[in-house]
Amino acid sequence: MPLWYLCLSKDAIWAVQCPATFQRCMTSIFSDLIEEMVEVFMDDFSVYGASFSSCLSNLCRVLQRCEETNLVLNWEKCHFMVREGIVLGHKISEKGIELDRAKVDVMLQLPVPKTVKDIRSFLGHAGFYRRFIKDCRQEGSGEWS
Repeated sequence: MPLWYLCLSKDAIWAVQCPATFQRCMTSIFSDLIEEMVEVFMDDFSVYGASFSSCLSNLCRVLQRCEETNLVLNWEKCHFMVREGIVLGHKISEKGIELDRAKVDVMLQLPVPKTVKDIRSFLGHAGFYRRFIKDCRQEGSGEWS
């Protein structure tokens, strides 16, 4: 069953100035729709549905909510009716969450870490991607286990 997906984006200066408050506000606005048809992270939200018609219906509900609460969208940043997209470094599609290959290519181009700070930074980035490595958490699979 295909997953239809769209991403709407709001430009909000106070999302940068007080992110926790902004996130609570967005969650409050869409609380009854979250996990049913919309996911919200800061000033980005994604509307989805199991079919094209359900996605359109869900989009109407979300846009109506935006109108009711005076949320203004940046239409240049909106992507409608796509089957996949990049959200927070993850490729989202009907297959689920996948790794964004572009991020791996950037990691491969990084210089060899030379300081403790460099090593910690690299391990932080690499640790993020270990969920995409098959059997990474199995016992005896090396230093990542």
